[in-house]
Amino acid sequence: MSEQQHQHVVIIGCGFGGLAVAKKLINSNCSVTIIDKSNHHLFQPLLYQVATADLSPSDIAWPIRNVFAQAKNIKVIQDEVTYIDKNRRQVKTINGQYQYDQLVVAVGAENTYFGHEEWQANAPGLKDLSDALMIRERILSAFEKAEQCEDLKLREAYMTFVVIGGGPTGVEMAGAIAEIAKSTLARDFRQIKTTEARIMLIEGGSNVLNGFDPKLCQYTESALRELGVELVFERFVENIKPNQVILKDQCVSANTIIWGAGVKSKVANLLDIKAEANGSVKVDPYLRLPDFTDVFIIGDAAWVEWKGNKTVPGIAPAAKQQGRYVGQLIRKPSNKPSPFKYNHSGNLATIGRHKAVVDLGKMKFKGWLAWYFWGFIHIYFLIGVRSATVVLLQWFWSYLTNKKPARIIIGKLFNKRD
Repeated sequence: MSEQQHQHVVIIGCGFGGLAVAKKLINSNCSVTIIDKSNHHLFQPLLYQVATADLSPSDIAWPIRNVFAQAKNIKVIQDEVTYIDKNRRQVKTINGQYQYDQLVVAVGAENTYFGHEEWQANAPGLKDLSDALMIRERILSAFEKAEQCEDLKLREAYMTFVVIGGGPTGVEMAGAIAEIAKSTLARDFRQIKTTEARIMLIEGGSNVLNGFDPKLCQYTESALRELGVELVFERFVENIKPNQVILKDQCVSANTIIWGAGVKSKVANLLDIKAEANGSVKVDPYLRLPDFTDVFIIGDAAWVEWKGNKTVPGIAPAAKQQGRYVGQLIRKPSNKPSPFKYNHSGNLATIGRHKAVVDLGKMKFKGWLAWYFWGFIHIYFLIGVRSATVVLLQWFWSYLTNKKPARIIIGKLFNKRD
């Protein structure tokens, strides 16, 4: 087998999947164009730590151009793709168009509000750095405004935080906010007691972390309650208004509302084809679009069969495996390639200081050991030695001092009511 000759490969999106493809094609005979609407690769599993003031944006994001600075065959374009013409092998963006011989679509997924997109303004989700910084601003500003507020009802709303969705993102956010209120800020204010903050986690199902071992779910719920998080199960949000979450027979006034209840890919719109329930597109065993073998789809955008009635989960390790597979397939094409085979490493979630859960299939553990394991795994997978070292030192300092080092509010607080 010889390397693919003089092929132009276009990669849309430089998340975990797109990055893995591009790395496989470094110094190959392919010319590669990466198109991403951001100029950076984001280590998304730690995004909630930016939102809760543990880390700064530069700790978990790296300029894409810098990552491929030494790869002469790779070009980076910051632009947004608007349409993919499969018949003409053409990618159209806001500012131009690009021909391809091989196309890799790794656009990821966005927050979905299940037909209520108007909720987004009042309940932002957590998918990129701008989301994280907005949420950080709202959390920290809520305490500052509560400190100055004489109206008890209004103060209570400022000190109420609602997280919607009991998956890993919701659990991590609720736990981190609880630690901010109950520990980090406990001595910083004079007029309010941050320990009296109300943190609610709303989940439509009967438990948090659906898909984890039931015993780990039970531990997570107990750990959250120990942190002071109020768990609300089997209740669906009926409406979200400014500073207000409406459930059946209940209305919660909250200045800070965070959405973590679901994501959906828009890849089908770009390709003008039928989508699966979560917006992803079904691919063949080689991660290609049926009838278009020059188009690969990976990551959250791909619907990949796994273990009969299951699909490959939309998590970072899965996207990286798919990216490496596609990159190798493009670099060294074969007349009889082996189908993609997903190797599930396990599920992890952190709840708070010394509280985490790890489900590796046959091996399951929780508590402080799981917390250290979670930290080690995330440090291990960070790109670049310097960044990993910075994050490790930041975590160690935060662990010793129990402070949130990135507690900076950039916006103004002079409006009376958000």
